[in-house]
Amino acid sequence: MNRLADARGRSSRENRFPHGAWAQRGKNAAHAQNASPAAEALLARNRALEEEIASLSRQRDALQRALSDAAQVQRNMTGPRFLRRGEFEIAGESFATQHVTGDVLTAFDVGERTVFAIGDICGKGLYAGMWFTHVAGLIRILAVSCSDPAHVADAIHSHLVSLRPEPPLLTLFIGCLDSSTGALEYCNAGHPDPLLLRKEGQVEPLSAGGPLLGAVPEAVFRNGHATIAPGETLIGYSDGVVECRNGSGEDFEPGRLAEAARSAGGDSAGAILFSVLGATQDFAATQPRADDVALLVLHRRRARAESEAVS
Repeated sequence: MNRLADARGRSSRENRFPHGAWAQRGKNAAHAQNASPAAEALLARNRALEEEIASLSRQRDALQRALSDAAQVQRNMTGPRFLRRGEFEIAGESFATQHVTGDVLTAFDVGERTVFAIGDICGKGLYAGMWFTHVAGLIRILAVSCSDPAHVADAIHSHLVSLRPEPPLLTLFIGCLDSSTGALEYCNAGHPDPLLLRKEGQVEPLSAGGPLLGAVPEAVFRNGHATIAPGETLIGYSDGVVECRNGSGEDFEPGRLAEAARSAGGDSAGAILFSVLGATQDFAATQPRADDVALLVLHRRRARAESEAVS
C-alpha cells in the first residue's frame, strides 16, 4: 500500500512539474540575467539621446530669439517708414527672406536737406545681415559730415576695399534732396537704376555714379542731378523687387514696377508704395521670394489747385 502511494505521489509531481518545464524555466531565468545589462545600456542610450535632443531644442529656440532680436534691430535702423518734408513724402519698406536682410534702406535730414539711400549687400542670410549695421552706420555718419553723395560713396568704397581678407560688396544709391526746390543730387554706385516717373509719362532712369562699392580699388564716383516737379515720383528698389518671378518664370521687371506705381490711386508716397508691393505679390502668387526686397518711394505732391483739377 505504501509503495503504491509513493508511486502515485511521484507520478502526480511529474505531471504538475514535468522535467522539460523545469529546464525551460531555468533557461528563461538565465536569459533574463544575460539580457539585463544590454537592456540597461539601451535605456541609458535612449536617455542620453533625449537629453541631447532637448539641448538642441533649447539652442534652436535661443537662436530663433537672437535672430528675431537682430531683425528688430534692423527694422529700427531702417527707414523711417514714412517721412514728410514740405511737398515731399518718402515711404519705404523692406522684407527679408531669411530672418535678417542685406538690403539697406534709410532716410534722414542733414541740415536743410534730406538724405536717403537704398542699397544691397551682396549675399544672403546671416552673411549679408551681419554687415547691415556696419553699412547703415557708415552711410549715416559719412552723410552727416559730408552730404555730397559721390563723396559719401567714395568714402564707403575706400573703407570697404581696405578690409581684409574679403570685403563685402555693396550696391548703393544715395540721394540728397532740397525739398524747397525739388533739386536732387545723387550717386548711383552699381545699384539698379531708380526710376523717376515724370508727370508727362516719361520714365527716367537715374544711373550716374560709378561701380558697386568694395570691388575696384581705383573706382571713381560722380554725382548726377535731377529736379522733381509736383506730381512726380522717384522709385528706388532692390533687385529682389524686379527679379520677383511668377509661375511661368517671368520677372516682374522695371516696366511692370513703373506701371504699378502709376496705377496707385492716390497722391501719396504710401499709396504708391503699397500699390507696387501689392502688384509684386499678385504677380508672384504662390511662388516664394528668392531674394530680400527693399522699396523706397519719394513723391512730390501736386499743388492743391492741380490736385483738384486732376481729381
